[in-house]
Parts: sequence; C-alpha cells; structure tokens
Amino acid sequence: MSESEIADETANIKMAQSLYAAFSRGDIAMVLRGWTPDIEWHAGGRREDFPTFGPRKGIQQVQEFFQAVAQFERFTEFSPKEFYAQRDKVFALGTLSVTLTSNERQLSSEWIHIITFRRGKVARFREFLDTAAYVAAYRGDGTLS
Repeated sequence: MSESEIADETANIKMAQSLYAAFSRGDIAMVLRGWTPDIEWHAGGRREDFPTFGPRKGIQQVQEFFQAVAQFERFTEFSPKEFYAQRDKVFALGTLSVTLTSNERQLSSEWIHIITFRRGKVARFREFLDTAAYVAAYRGDGTLS
C-alpha cells in the first residue's frame, strides 16, 4: 500500500470520527455537509418494519432520515468504539441504546457502519444492527413476525 493510500485511509477515519462527534452534539447540518449530493444510504432493515430503516438516496432523503430518528428515537447511548479503513471504506463498530418515543420501550444493539468515501465525503452508508430488537420494541408486544 502506498503512502498516499495510507494517508487517505487515515483522513477517512478522521472524517468519520468528526461526523460521529457532530451527530453526538446534535449538529445534523454539519453531518449533512459531510455527504456527497448523491449519497446512497441504507439503515437497518425494511422501512415497513421501523420508520428509520430502509434505503434512501440523496441529501434530502438522508435529512428526512435524521428527522425520523429525532421523531422516533431518544438515544441514551451512541458510542462508536472502533474504526478500521480499507481503501475508500471505513468500518465503524459501536453500540447504542435508545428509548422509542412511540411507546417508551428501550433497546440496545451493537452496530457496524460501512462508510464509503469519495473525494473526502461520504458517498455510501450501510448500517447493520439488531433489527429484530427494533421491530419487537416498536411493535410493543415482543413478537418478531
């Protein structure tokens, strides 16, 4: 791996860390500035299972994602813990705990985010977490069907 590739990986990790810090402060405007206009975004599972899940494309739809997060989730913990880079991708591992605003049910999950960078901005975001815990908490009855 060349020194330039290593520098890019380091810069991408630092950018990812700064975006997580902005999210933790509630600075969504700064977070949105870190995305490309044509960002491809996929959070969790299917949107019909939970309002913040599903694919989105472009800044407007990602902004709507953050509005849905604010409407449906109250974070008691959001902790990025590990960062790894490979070429244009950063893999971030962490944990979260939330209370759902619709029914006050609580849940916790580990997560992994795969973030693809293009010219210093996020061009693609994929989130993997315990979607079954979200669905059960959202339904409020403990079932997963």
